[in-house]
Amino acid sequence: MTIATVIEAFESWAPPHWQEKWDNCGWQVEPGVMAEPAGVLVCLTPTLAVMQEAIALRQSGVPVNLIFAHHPLIFHPLKSVRGGRGVGELVRLSFQHGIGVYTAHTNFDQVAQGTADVLAQRLELQDTEPVVATQSAAIGYGRVGKLPSPLTLRDFLVRAQAALTPPDLIYSPEADLEQSVKRVAVLGGSGASFIDDVVETGAQVYLTSDCKFHQFQEARDRGLVLVDAGHYATERPACADLVPWFQRQGVQWVGLSDRDEDFRQFFQPNLIHCIEPDP
Repeated sequence: MTIATVIEAFESWAPPHWQEKWDNCGWQVEPGVMAEPAGVLVCLTPTLAVMQEAIALRQSGVPVNLIFAHHPLIFHPLKSVRGGRGVGELVRLSFQHGIGVYTAHTNFDQVAQGTADVLAQRLELQDTEPVVATQSAAIGYGRVGKLPSPLTLRDFLVRAQAALTPPDLIYSPEADLEQSVKRVAVLGGSGASFIDDVVETGAQVYLTSDCKFHQFQEARDRGLVLVDAGHYATERPACADLVPWFQRQGVQWVGLSDRDEDFRQFFQPNLIHCIEPDP
């Protein structure tokens, strides 16, 4: 299967015209690889580290010629493109090594079995529907549903930690860890702007990421437990699920990046072992 064919199949599932006006989905860099058999490296964010990973795989004999990412490489208008600097260096390496970069962002957030559905499935939510429907009643941003059986908030956070393995979880101030939770909303990535919509769904807990100080305050004052699990942890699962999708399309090679980075880390002094100085 060629790159052109597999991209056509993906775009029939998650059309690029579904993207938001501010977004930049689709081809980021296409160095003339459309007619080649597809070898796909899937990642959340197309960084230099991921490009270097793709180049190393290619040099070892793995036929990688496409980085398929969720986050756009080119998001803001560029004023210059220079080798050795950020986007410019990645573009240079793309053309030098024949490795394209394609992005599916807000179109993939909405689609059935996209970022929102996968996140809801990881947390075992049932009877889900979009927090905000867009293309149809079944397609849109976020998902809200019910747990198979009620959990305490403490047990739900334990489930989220085990399912998503974030560096840490942040949750609303003064939330009662023993309160019963049944209805939960989720949205991968930066979803705090949807608090109004989530409140209208009747959800008791809203798990998303990139929440600010005053958004935690707002959620608390509106009776909603806000949980920030981190951008990477809430969107990386959907990237992992793209691997078997590409396999079903018949691509010759597909893998999930090992160099995808979670840029949110927490310093834990108890894990640092101090070395006693020599006397």
